[in-house]
Amino acid sequence: RDIAPDDPRGWRLGGGVTYASLTTARLGLSTAALIGVDAAAASADELDTLRAAGVEVHLAPLPESPVFRNTETAAGRVQIAIAPGVPLEPQPLPASWLAAPGWSLVPVADEVGEAWVEHIPDGATVAVGWQGMLRTLVAGQRVERRPPVSNALLRRADLVGVSEFDLPPATDPVDLVRYLRPGARLVVTRGDRGGLLMDVAEITGAAPRRSDYRAIAHEVAVDATGAGDTFLAVLLAVTLRPELLGGERGQLGANLRFAAAAASLTVTARGLDGIGDLRAVTALATGEAHI
Repeated sequence: RDIAPDDPRGWRLGGGVTYASLTTARLGLSTAALIGVDAAAASADELDTLRAAGVEVHLAPLPESPVFRNTETAAGRVQIAIAPGVPLEPQPLPASWLAAPGWSLVPVADEVGEAWVEHIPDGATVAVGWQGMLRTLVAGQRVERRPPVSNALLRRADLVGVSEFDLPPATDPVDLVRYLRPGARLVVTRGDRGGLLMDVAEITGAAPRRSDYRAIAHEVAVDATGAGDTFLAVLLAVTLRPELLGGERGQLGANLRFAAAAASLTVTARGLDGIGDLRAVTALATGEAHI
């Protein structure tokens, strides 16, 4: 949950899983989501928003889930951990989930452990939100950056996303590819400055191929929460369903612009209200609409 004084509850339900699942559902993909919730979040209105979009929601009750106070500054986001939360342990999943061609693991407080890898089918395409593994949370204190380390989730991932604001200062993105498997893709988002995608070489020691992308400008940024999660979810969606891009299917530049359009829509409203559907994202990506 994210503290939000303008919300009657005093908070909004955030987290990568809410943004990612709503994004893929509104793009037309069949989507299910396992969401760890504390007692307050279990009845959140945002869960009904997911269900209305077609997301099959399964809740995992937790004694405590992460709660943040976010403040946007010129140097990036400052996060205070109101509550650090507890791990989301592996648990039995519906049998139908095991046939899913795509999986998205998007922790916010390193709550999704390496044991989850054993539950993912071998043939599935896996996206991982890395930034949730790069935070140290202590109740009442500013969230501190944690240096990257190798783990089973990263080694299994086909697509990894991270914000530069969650990396140690002066991190060279090229140094990050050693944590990923050959053939994987790494996306480093940079807010309104766009970002870059790197293809990890199949040949050990070969340099990764780098593709920079631009953000799509918007007149007013209301809430940047969830933009990176949305971007990653769209890249996973177009990997699984290239036909979403019509005649531009299979073109990396088109994929990145499509994801940038979805992320740009996200920041124009608070919480989940900015998540666009296929028509809105396509219009913005193709220049038929502006914000």
